[in-house]
Amino acid sequence: MFRELYDWTMSLAGHRRAMLALAIVSFVESSVFPIPPDILIIPMVLAAREKAWRIALLCTVASVLGGLVGYGIGYFFYESLGKSVLMFYGYVEKFSQFQGFYHQWGAWIVGGAGLTPFPYKLITIASGVTNLDIIIFTLASAISRGLRFFIVAGLLWYFGDHIRIFIEKNLGVLVTVFFILLFGGFVLIKFLL
Repeated sequence: MFRELYDWTMSLAGHRRAMLALAIVSFVESSVFPIPPDILIIPMVLAAREKAWRIALLCTVASVLGGLVGYGIGYFFYESLGKSVLMFYGYVEKFSQFQGFYHQWGAWIVGGAGLTPFPYKLITIASGVTNLDIIIFTLASAISRGLRFFIVAGLLWYFGDHIRIFIEKNLGVLVTVFFILLFGGFVLIKFLL
């Protein structure tokens, strides 16, 4: 099953609309979508290594813009929309405790979430709810998301075929690790909030 999904994703990575799909996934992942854009970055760079830096830049810009939408959800629509997203993930009750901590460490929290599998959308919404300075939020988002996506693209660009072979040999294990990290990010929030 994973092999068929991998082959399908690799074939789509070279499609003429792959960059648009990446931009959309990167944008919505920063505000509401649970799957990170790395699942598209990896096959897209492996399919067209010469586009690695454009892919990373597009992903960074779309992610920061999507993060601003998440910030807006928290700032303008917390009661009607933001709270619903937090309720979906089960984090409303402890959220008020988190707000005080957030004011003190907001830039570091945004930066950490931008670099890790931590669910970034929750941080973008939290930044709006807590009214974190929007310039600090945007800079922390741009730096952390840019670092993350450019590091991934750079490693794939540099190691290209070696990484492709490694992925293809270890696909089942890598998918399992990916989902453990994704789930772990949500579990980590449960303990932090």
